[in-house]
Amino acid sequence: MGLLSLGTPMHWDEAKKHADHVRKHGIIQFLNLWEVAKNSQKDCLLWGDEVEYMVVSYDEENKNAKLSLRVWEILNELSKEEEEANKYPEKNLEVKTSWRPEYGRFMLEGTPGTPYMGLPRDLLAVEPNMKLRRTLAQRWMKPNEVPVTLTSFPRLGCEGEFLEPHHIPDGDACRSLFVPDQIINAHARFPTLTANIRRRRGSKVAINMPIFHDKNTPKPFIDPTIPRRNLFPEDSNAIEDGAALPDHIYMDAMAFGMGCCCLQITFQAVNVDEARKIYDQMAPLGPIMLALTAAAPIYRGYLSDVDCRWNVIAQSVDDRTEEERGLKPLKNNKFRINKSRYDSIDSYISNDPNNKPEYNDIPLVYDKDIYKKLSDNGIDDLLARHIAHLFIRDPLVIFEELLNVDDNESTDHFENLQSTNWQTMRFKPPPSKTSPIGWRVEFRSMEIQMTDFENAAFAIFIVLVTRAVLSFGTNFYIPISKVDENMKVAHHRNAVLDEKFYFRKSIFPQSRPGTPASGTPSGSPKLSNASLPRPSHHGANISAGLDRSNEYELMTIDEIINGKPSAGYPGLLGLVNNYLNTLNIDIETRCEISKYLELIKKRANGTLMTAASWMRQFVQNHPDYKQDSVVSEKINYDLVKMIEKINNGEVSVPELLGHFSV
Repeated sequence: MGLLSLGTPMHWDEAKKHADHVRKHGIIQFLNLWEVAKNSQKDCLLWGDEVEYMVVSYDEENKNAKLSLRVWEILNELSKEEEEANKYPEKNLEVKTSWRPEYGRFMLEGTPGTPYMGLPRDLLAVEPNMKLRRTLAQRWMKPNEVPVTLTSFPRLGCEGEFLEPHHIPDGDACRSLFVPDQIINAHARFPTLTANIRRRRGSKVAINMPIFHDKNTPKPFIDPTIPRRNLFPEDSNAIEDGAALPDHIYMDAMAFGMGCCCLQITFQAVNVDEARKIYDQMAPLGPIMLALTAAAPIYRGYLSDVDCRWNVIAQSVDDRTEEERGLKPLKNNKFRINKSRYDSIDSYISNDPNNKPEYNDIPLVYDKDIYKKLSDNGIDDLLARHIAHLFIRDPLVIFEELLNVDDNESTDHFENLQSTNWQTMRFKPPPSKTSPIGWRVEFRSMEIQMTDFENAAFAIFIVLVTRAVLSFGTNFYIPISKVDENMKVAHHRNAVLDEKFYFRKSIFPQSRPGTPASGTPSGSPKLSNASLPRPSHHGANISAGLDRSNEYELMTIDEIINGKPSAGYPGLLGLVNNYLNTLNIDIETRCEISKYLELIKKRANGTLMTAASWMRQFVQNHPDYKQDSVVSEKINYDLVKMIEKINNGEVSVPELLGHFSV
């Protein structure tokens, strides 16, 4: 999460009056920025990871693990190093870690103090820096508190006490039956964002995850813990209005989604074209990495029948009205919108010749007037459609003090909409005209892992994939509709082993000299796209009629990651290893990198369990578990304690980590 603006946020009734103003000036700001930054060139790759932590407070007497709401106190201490360096730039102080708040008042976001470069030695700095972050965070916590990298807190929103200090769920911002407003970051942006999503939608968000039916789970499962209350008009949503579905775990607040933790990787590309290529090439990997990092099988004290967080977050911030969701005819709204503003991407954006019109095969909803404004000012078709698509949304939080700004100096209105389109990939312009930061891409689908070793492994793997993509000119394009199908499948319980995913059969360009259509790349220098003709993508959201179904097939994640030797497909790990073979790396460094890649290999082939499968097994084997899908306070306490011990290296869990040292 980036730096937060200060000011007076508008209630939705007032904010909606200024939505067109924000959109209009957001586009002007983007165009002003584009004119300065479109030819920006950087020397090399820069990248960084974002690790999100939950701060857990143990009640040892009652054997209860709760979420601590003291994060602001902890952040104040953690931020001092960076604040001093910014205050005294002439001292050239080294900043090893950087810290930001997140949506939940129990959450921390930690990143390396300075970006990594693309050198092999930088890869070996990732895990030590993650360990340093955890150590520093722990330093400012109470003896009974601990930073835990857990995707979803199992008993968030349960009966009893799950917060420290305890609060009753009666707040006006989220109006939740289960969680209080005190769980939300105190910065004015977050309670306003929460309330304005509800106000714009016309009801509370409705999150329903399928229950895992164990031997003693009632059929149908009707959650007996949903309270009946008459405090707010929305209190009837759950039961009387039918928002809580049978055989599902029901949640009703943004905190259930935005209170999840993840592992994100941000890359700074050499230029805008490279950023757009990375965006497109990594997009089909989003669902694959979601399933491979699956780590969220428990919600509101119940085992669910899914392993991942993504749909929970998507439903938790779904501000679409009934008209926009297709439940009523369009009358007061302009567009029918197929997805939440937190979802998978809707279109490819690169002018790479490999990007054929047939791949953008789902109807792209976009603002035609904004598209024309962008197009008239020199923005190409694909990028104009992408931006115009983002801008079909309304700005949810508008600060009175920032309503009228200098469009030549500010990007606030552009970022207002850009930053609240939370998709599997994010294409990011430089922050400002004068910023030394270049064009960036965020890879956003991965779930946070329990240990720093695992998080480092997945971060390193993704970085190496991007390097191999650019080095070998690979082609991962499949139709966007198939990426969407893969996202749905990725949530399934044990999808990493039990499901198949659409993936491209031949990932190397057939026209490259010395490179077979499928198989091991030659390692020759990449072919520049600058001299190649740019295809026209006008009408790119509608298939041109060419059948490209022979270009992809259903594969297991083991095949996608580890390869299909009989078909000449090397797998993503084969691609990465071939890339490493082209570098001058000493044996010791290569061996260290190989440890991380070995974890990826074993997770993909099922030798090692995903975090979701391990947690599910832990619960089902717990002596207090009654085979009824219920995760009690004691089970949750023991689970979080075990996760802490695993990360500290105090216990061996070969089914999860093999013989790797954490």
